[in-house]
Amino acid sequence: MLQIRKILQLLDRGFSQRRIAREVDISRNTVQDYCVKIVKTGQPVKKLLLLGDHELNQCITSDRSVPLKDNRYERLAPRLPEYLKELNRTGVTRLLLWREYCRLEADAYSYQQFCFHLGNHQRIHSAVMHFDHIAGDKAEIDFAGQKLSYVDRQTGEVIYCPVLIGVLPHSGYTYAEPLVNAGMEQLVSSLNKCVEYFGGVPVHIVSDNMKQVVKSANRYEPAFTELINQWSVHYNTTFLAARVARPRDKATVEKAVDLAYKRIYAPLRDKTFFSLEELKVAVNQCLHEHNQALFQKKDFSRYDLHLAEKTSLKPLPLKPFELKYSADAKVQKNYHVTLGQDWHHYSVPFRCIGKRVKIIYDAQVVEIYDGLNRIALHKRDYRKHVHTTQDVHMPEKHLHYSQSMGWDQNYFMDKAGHVGEHFKKVIEHILNSKQFTEQTYNACVGLLRLKEKYGNSRLEAASQRALLGASITYRSISAILSNGTDRQLSMQENTAVVPRHDNIRGPENYY
Repeated sequence: MLQIRKILQLLDRGFSQRRIAREVDISRNTVQDYCVKIVKTGQPVKKLLLLGDHELNQCITSDRSVPLKDNRYERLAPRLPEYLKELNRTGVTRLLLWREYCRLEADAYSYQQFCFHLGNHQRIHSAVMHFDHIAGDKAEIDFAGQKLSYVDRQTGEVIYCPVLIGVLPHSGYTYAEPLVNAGMEQLVSSLNKCVEYFGGVPVHIVSDNMKQVVKSANRYEPAFTELINQWSVHYNTTFLAARVARPRDKATVEKAVDLAYKRIYAPLRDKTFFSLEELKVAVNQCLHEHNQALFQKKDFSRYDLHLAEKTSLKPLPLKPFELKYSADAKVQKNYHVTLGQDWHHYSVPFRCIGKRVKIIYDAQVVEIYDGLNRIALHKRDYRKHVHTTQDVHMPEKHLHYSQSMGWDQNYFMDKAGHVGEHFKKVIEHILNSKQFTEQTYNACVGLLRLKEKYGNSRLEAASQRALLGASITYRSISAILSNGTDRQLSMQENTAVVPRHDNIRGPENYY
């Protein structure tokens, strides 16, 4: 419009078309076209100069005829969305689609026109919307498509590590960590470090439909894995899943991955690391520089925004989440269940034989539940094909038998020492009374049980009395206790005394 107004001003001053073209620095034919349009308005030049830009444009270009879309485009337009979908398929090109289109239309567009309309339709339907993210509302996580690596010093093998990226959309504050693998244990450990790096927990965490997080993908009600649900409850947050094949649902972390390639991967591309720890240190350094760097054309950084956002995050729990696994099992007839991961067997109360129970376990502890009731707690044992049994889980007969399996001479001598020295001598005598010591164990058990009935003092007194006699057995000591003989005075040695007289002959009388 500035150019048109300049032409009008020069016409008002009486300049020729040739001179106007020279003054405005446009071709004379263009000046001639504008002069024709001005004449067609039927308005004087001075009146046209008083009009606003919009009114002047309407007046000058009112005779411009806009060609209507012909019938060919009306037939092509409904097919354009389908053609865009086809372009995402492997090997499909615009040229192939145009040839298929030509077979359907007798008066088809040329290839250039076809590409123009297809590209125009794509631009119109690829508009993006700007979102203002709420501080502390959510975080987004994703694995970078490319991996970092380090070299094993011993073997020379190049070991590739997946990289987890996490970002807070409000501030853009980013977390990155290379992992041993993308398994559930490594992911949970990295998530613990991620929220700790953020200094708090967001209300929501958005991820794609990775199998470690989403058990069953669904646009409206995705099902998350049990371990992720446990993690969410521990940190008082909620996991959300992006729609399948909709990366814009987590656009912030997609951009964070792209920035990680530029600001972490690229600076480390020519460096060699010899352990995962070395690689993590280098990544942390690059990550720190990235978060501290100022935004383009702004005087603040992601870290500066995060300082204000941090107050909106929920506080961290007292302890980080410990990964727990679960498994279903049936209680066998030997009142044990098997943890298949280690092939170790753990006991439960014998009354639960035949029941279906749930095993919840982590690196340290194994818990066994019957419904909501915990029926057993064991320290985790990684030995294969070994039974861990608690006495309280055993039937009474099995408990007695189990205890007998541990009997030996030292066991009985130790128990006897708590009663007294005489009783200890009795036990020692009985243990040595037979060729096979195991045959005396039942007698020793019987003597120990007398302690529960009569007490230590009486058992010690009975043992002292029994040691004076010739027979030292369970029956003799039991008889002394039942008759109360242990309460009488100590029996004196019954020895006959013969007075000296002349009738006694000595050795001198014998030859």
